[in-house]
Amino acid sequence: MTSKQNRVLFFPYFIWIGLFVLIPIGLLVYQSFIGIDGAFTFDNILTYFTSSTYLIMTLQSFIYAFIITLITFCISYPTAYFLTQTKRKDLWMLLLILPTWINVLLKAYAFIGLLSQDGSINGFFDWIGIGRQQLLFTNASFLLVATYIEIPFMLLPIYNAIEEIDSTLLHASRDLGASSWDTFKTVVFPLSLSGVRSGIQVVFIPSLSLFMLTRLIGGNRVVTLGTAIEQHFLVTQNWGMGSTIGIVLILLMIIIMLMTSGRKKEARKQ
Repeated sequence: MTSKQNRVLFFPYFIWIGLFVLIPIGLLVYQSFIGIDGAFTFDNILTYFTSSTYLIMTLQSFIYAFIITLITFCISYPTAYFLTQTKRKDLWMLLLILPTWINVLLKAYAFIGLLSQDGSINGFFDWIGIGRQQLLFTNASFLLVATYIEIPFMLLPIYNAIEEIDSTLLHASRDLGASSWDTFKTVVFPLSLSGVRSGIQVVFIPSLSLFMLTRLIGGNRVVTLGTAIEQHFLVTQNWGMGSTIGIVLILLMIIIMLMTSGRKKEARKQ
């Protein structure tokens, strides 16, 4: 295929990127320099980097995203590893990723039904004598639901990375006298780091901008950058400040992608 044909085939892709990525980002950059009165200003940027409220909100977003990513990794990696050892791994994998086919909003409302005062869990607590507890609108409930939703996105890339490891390397490690733990530590885990990096990207980055779950599950107790953007665009109508936070969020996402990026060749050299 000639280079001219390649350019023709890529043309719709470039149009898509321009219309739905570059132009919206350009509008955000432009709007970030517009004050609430419609005049050009740098106040939005100065306010973000000098206000303790926004800086604390950014730190909280990182903490929540880190905790969600850590929990999903701790659950997903052992699960992915053991799935590769089972006979019907494709069937088990399908069952584990089926929840991703369900709309996030539906899953959130399902958890509201489970965690509310009149929900199934509190009904069970009341039946065994513990009494009804405040489970909904807490940090713990937010982390629980967010982790549940993000687990498949961490599990799938790790599973694929482990599945792609050449079995002859594992056999060679055992033939040389390495224990199962030594084989995992020196062969399996280093060669699966590409999947771990991909999992961190697809979990940590969206977790920074969560806003719907913070409303439905966490109530007003959980505030993240995504929540602030929603507030400025839909409630306070301060689009300039909302755009500024959006640009900061995009820059943070790019930094995280650069920090967690790595080629398979680099992972295999470790």
